[in-house]
Amino acid sequence: MTTDELENAALKLDPKSRARLAERLLASLERLSDAENAQLWAEEAQRRDLELDKDQTLARSSEDVLRDVKSRLS
Repeated sequence: MTTDELENAALKLDPKSRARLAERLLASLERLSDAENAQLWAEEAQRRDLELDKDQTLARSSEDVLRDVKSRLS
């Protein structure tokens, strides 16, 4: 079964079953080793960098990001 097939099947579950599955999946991520976490973050950083290389309009200044975060915390 591919990841897409698994995702489609999971989305067909009733809400209670989806919530239980989501909880178990999130808990499994909390048990990753430091090396596994570092690898995932490196892959995510590379994905985001490639995305920005493809479309510069996605870039935001740090000032904009910090202003948005501060407004959400208020």
